Amino acid sequence: MKKYLLFLLVSSFLFAQTPNVKPGIDVLQKNNFRELKGKKVGLITNPTGVNSKLISTIDILAASDEFELVALYGPEHGVRGDYAAGDYVENYIDQKTKLPVYSLYGKTRKPTKEMLKGVDVLVFDIQDIGCRSYTYISTMGVAMEAAAENDIEFVVLDRPNPLGGNKIEGNLAEDGFISFISQFKIPYVHGLTVGELAKLLNGEGMLGKGAKCKLAVVPMEGWKRGMSFEKTGLEWIPTSPHVPYKETPAYYVATGVLGELGVISEGVGYTIPFQVYAAEWIDAPLMAEKMNELKLDGIIFRPIVFKPFYGKNTGKQLSGVQLHITDFEKVNLMELQFRFLEVHHKLYPDKNPFELCDKSRIGMFDKASGTSKIRELLSKSFNFSDVKDYLEKDTENFRNVSKKYYLYGN
Repeated sequence: MKKYLLFLLVSSFLFAQTPNVKPGIDVLQKNNFRELKGKKVGLITNPTGVNSKLISTIDILAASDEFELVALYGPEHGVRGDYAAGDYVENYIDQKTKLPVYSLYGKTRKPTKEMLKGVDVLVFDIQDIGCRSYTYISTMGVAMEAAAENDIEFVVLDRPNPLGGNKIEGNLAEDGFISFISQFKIPYVHGLTVGELAKLLNGEGMLGKGAKCKLAVVPMEGWKRGMSFEKTGLEWIPTSPHVPYKETPAYYVATGVLGELGVISEGVGYTIPFQVYAAEWIDAPLMAEKMNELKLDGIIFRPIVFKPFYGKNTGKQLSGVQLHITDFEKVNLMELQFRFLEVHHKLYPDKNPFELCDKSRIGMFDKASGTSKIRELLSKSFNFSDVKDYLEKDTENFRNVSKKYYLYGN
């Protein structure tokens, strides 16, 4: 009995811990919803939209008498996360609140005038992962454009960037390669919270036709730029089915662009999505040895052999390396996949991923890269040195521009 009582006391203590960071929804609640008082509200959200006690933002806003929640808007995966990646989503009715849910990941990605009828303010509350190709920030941007066009206020409930606020990597997306996975001319790793990014898009004229919306950001309390997600004390809610862990966003950056080709597995279909480079022909111990010989900062490569449970490589035995980030501050995430391609080409020159892939995937690789230059430069000799300067050419200038929109210090 004493042991059981001790267990209850320890459990209650652990679960009573207050997170170090309060996300925007908590701050909105604490301030009695002052930004929304007396207004008709539309909410853009998904399952990551929860307060620090894991209560859904949908349910919090629906229960308030300070304003009227009149519509929901769902990005990729839907407002309650019941759609798979890339699934076409129709408009529907949310069974719990009986509110209309307008899909922003079907035939319409930008809210139409009809979708916004009767709405005074659009609220955005979604956990981003700090990477340009992740579509939630594209949804936010085009929704800001719609708000500007329809004279509607736009409120962002801010959340932590799981990659922190100091890491900026990759070239800017370029004309001709703007798409829903590279919607804005920002680096691949932008180093901003969604609130800060919204301020930058608005302030720098990056929205369509240079539009500017009536923007307000409800900032977090307690967040610092150098903070890992673990240090926030907040629970990680999977932002999508293949980003299940708080560590996954970093690995997404390290493998995601290469993964677009569909030749080298990044681990999607297995238990460690985005944490591997693998293929049927790779000698795992040899690849690990050669990758580790590069002595890259903050990363160790371990040989791995596995069989994916679903997807393109279901049941195939794949061999390669698992990535283990040992020092997040030092590692250059974007660089890793191109370093891998360099080593892979030396070991397997007849296995050129750009030649082995379905040709439609080359376009996706370029869109994720934000340019065709990376592929073109890399294809010459598969030396990372050929693309290094191009990847890094925009980072410092972007850092200087984006500092104007920082809401948080170190």
